[in-house]
Amino acid sequence: MDVLIQLIFFLTLLSVGYVFGKIAEKKHYRSIMEREKQWVHVPTTSGRHVLATDQEVKQVQLVTGSVVISVDYFKRIVAGLRNIFGGNVQSYETLVDRARREAVLRMKESCPQADQIINLRLETSSISQGQKNQVGSIEVLAYGTAVYLFPAATVTYS
Repeated sequence: MDVLIQLIFFLTLLSVGYVFGKIAEKKHYRSIMEREKQWVHVPTTSGRHVLATDQEVKQVQLVTGSVVISVDYFKRIVAGLRNIFGGNVQSYETLVDRARREAVLRMKESCPQADQIINLRLETSSISQGQKNQVGSIEVLAYGTAVYLFPAATVTYS
């Protein structure tokens, strides 16, 4: 009887983790997509040179954005099963995708007047939890060089 109660408790936790994790993930993805639409006008590249423009560079600045996102209970269980059987850990792929996109957005939000961001770099690290070194959270740091340009010269004809 004790084993049955523990199994029911485990399955309940697993189900609750799945439902609330999916809800939180979808809400976060909606937020990311809305904010990406707002910042699409700021070109961001991993190249080291200013994107083609006739304007002169007024200022450059190091900009950063970071995020730490926790792994929900359901994803931790699924990842544990994947470790046993092998293969892609798709439950973590969405976690890493959300973290990367959020870090880039936070970087862009830190320099609202920038005309473009060049030399974009991403660093990731996992934060272990417990004695078994299970992934508890993932941190992503996005950094780059914000480029501010002089306004385009207006040509007047007399």
